[in-house]
Amino acid sequence: MALRSMMIGIRSEKEIEKMRRAGQIVGTVLKEIMELAKPGMTTADLDAYAEQRCRDFNVIPAFKGYGGFPACLCTSVNNEVVHGIPSPTKVLKPGDVVKVDFGVIYQGWHGDSCVTIGLEPLTDQARHLIAVAEQGLYAGIAQVKHGVLLQDISGAIQDFVESHKFSVVRQFVGHGVGRKLHEDPQVPNYRTKELPNPRLKAGMTLAIEPMVNVGSFATRLLADKWTVVTVDGSLSAQFEHTVLVTRDGYELMTDRSTL
Repeated sequence: MALRSMMIGIRSEKEIEKMRRAGQIVGTVLKEIMELAKPGMTTADLDAYAEQRCRDFNVIPAFKGYGGFPACLCTSVNNEVVHGIPSPTKVLKPGDVVKVDFGVIYQGWHGDSCVTIGLEPLTDQARHLIAVAEQGLYAGIAQVKHGVLLQDISGAIQDFVESHKFSVVRQFVGHGVGRKLHEDPQVPNYRTKELPNPRLKAGMTLAIEPMVNVGSFATRLLADKWTVVTVDGSLSAQFEHTVLVTRDGYELMTDRSTL
């Protein structure tokens, strides 16, 4: 993708307000799911809850029907990295590492976020992985500011994760988000010369989402054509926020901490 072909949106204040509301709804539902998820539930139970909350908030689930995806949530468990399909036969167990990715459309604008839920009792390794994935996300977000290079985010994430001897998935990256779920620019979680490295501008909205594996970063796609797993079977964790670039830093549009 040539840099000159990129179309990175700069949001107006009215558009930002709509994205704030979308993000607030996403953050609210994910916070509720984090409290709801328990051993014995199925991933389909979590999806049904999210779909009901979309109706409650009168928003459109962003993932359902996207490219043919059949559900409101992506629920990826243990060695599943991304895009796991909720299932009534996928029963959550103690020790599971559960990634829950969720997005909505509010008045034409998207919010997108992901959390990893650890179901106790966790192994020390699983607990450390979850912490590193979340802290790696915030290490990247801390770089966000008008005028900085996009891959300053990427490098901060990679350096933090690799300092803990884990790996950053290469096959999937973050993205711009706005009227569409996936927009320019691609936001890698590692340094690369294969993707553009534009300077950030105030008003850009990015979905930053490191996927972190215990073992190799290599992944493969399962026969369902959606679920992506680690090649070596190692655990994976992911966190994501929709982030607004501002003149002096950033705003977390999917922040759960203030809800």
